[in-house]
Parts: sequence; C-alpha cells; structure tokens
Amino acid sequence: MEALARAAHVSAGHLSRQFRLAYGESPYSYLMTRRIERAMALLRRGDLSVTEVCFAVGCSSLGTFSTRFTELVGVPPSVYRREAGATAGMPACVAKQVTRPVRNREASAAEPLLNSSHA
Repeated sequence: MEALARAAHVSAGHLSRQFRLAYGESPYSYLMTRRIERAMALLRRGDLSVTEVCFAVGCSSLGTFSTRFTELVGVPPSVYRREAGATAGMPACVAKQVTRPVRNREASAAEPLLNSSHA
C-alpha cells in the first residue's frame, strides 16, 4: 500500500479510504477475494495440492489461506478440491460464477446456487 500510495502521491490511509469508498471493501479484503477466486479455479483443475495452490496465488501462510478460503467459500480448500467434480462439464465461465466466493462470511447464502436445479 505504501508504494502504491507514493506512486499516486497520497497517503496510504487516504488511498485505503478511497479504495473502500470505490469498492466497498479494504484493499486487503479485495486482494484476498481475488486470490481465493484464483485458488478455486486452480483447485478445480485438480493437478495441484492445496499447499501448491496457496503459494501459487501469492499467499505465504497456509493457515491464513485456509482460514480465509473457508470464510469465503464455506468449506476448507481440501474439501473444495475433493468435491470440485460438481462443476465438471460446466463451461468455465458458468463454473466461475456459480462458485464465486462471497465476502463477509456469507458463504451459506451461496450454497443454493450449487444445488439449484435451475442451473
């Protein structure tokens, strides 16, 4: 944030406040959500371990990654990887939308999308 704020010629606090106003969440939360989205795609592929995915998306702590993944997705990454077959055969763009992580611990609200007969 410091380097980004310097490049924009504003303070880190100001940049963070403006980011929150524009995107509705902190820069850190936004970044983690994007990382989890990428992790979900990598886990669906099935050729990488959870640890490999953690590091591939830029996380340096497996514990923090697993905790945040579980908060956003509703299941731990290992369970998600094992059950990723639920999206098999779906076009990637549909799978991404159906499995999109939900912020603010609202993962349970997204569950009906996966089990819906309307999809």
